[in-house]
Amino acid sequence: MADQKDQQEERLKARYNVRQVTNIQASWTERQRGEEGRFTLQLILDNGVEEYILEPDADDIDVILKLFARSGTATFDLERKVLMFSNLAVR
Repeated sequence: MADQKDQQEERLKARYNVRQVTNIQASWTERQRGEEGRFTLQLILDNGVEEYILEPDADDIDVILKLFARSGTATFDLERKVLMFSNLAVR
């Protein structure tokens, strides 16, 4: 019985690998003088259990950081590469 429950849990984990974003580290790297740089967002997931690096363009990073500021909670689906924001007020 316990073996069957373990198998069910493993199948569920294989379908959904969602972690809570507990911290972010934003960085900008210069490529060449006078040219556009590169942004990276390091997502710290579940207090360091996992990490993931996003490389958004300048327009996207602005929106992403605003969503982090407005949201109470963010999660990241490692399998589907989806960043999800919770507790956003609908007006």
